[in-house]
Amino acid sequence: MWQLESAATNASSGSTASSRVNCGGTAPGEAEAIVADYASVGLTLGRHPLALLRPRLRNSVPAARLAAIAGGAHVACTGLVISRQCPGKGNAVFITLEDETGVVNVIVWQRLVERFRKEVLQGRLLRVRGKLQREGEVIHLVAQRLEALDALLGELETRSRDFH
Repeated sequence: MWQLESAATNASSGSTASSRVNCGGTAPGEAEAIVADYASVGLTLGRHPLALLRPRLRNSVPAARLAAIAGGAHVACTGLVISRQCPGKGNAVFITLEDETGVVNVIVWQRLVERFRKEVLQGRLLRVRGKLQREGEVIHLVAQRLEALDALLGELETRSRDFH
């Protein structure tokens, strides 16, 4: 495990900022490029940041593998939070996680929102453990536990679209 410290140049202002990404065994050039891409445009055309972290997420099922898992199974998924939605009645929060293989739709019922409030409202990289729910081809992960893993992102800047 090593920590990458680099200077990322802000394309618009020409200023230099220090960047750190926690990743294991990845070439410094790739991690540095991902940090710079996210800092300037909010995404990268290179590999997804979770591709670099995947070796450290051994107990998390990638989004693309959920289709092969039976409904009712208990799984854990980890991803960048790309959106949060709280419908008018407020009985649940819907979170969309993104990893290097796709997206995971997460349902967090109100009683759990109260218990994991900080993770639900502020987490940028979440590991969600829960029960897989299938309705035809639609798959949801009904959360039972949430864990913020933001520290693994180092200084990687990510943003979610939050609709409350």
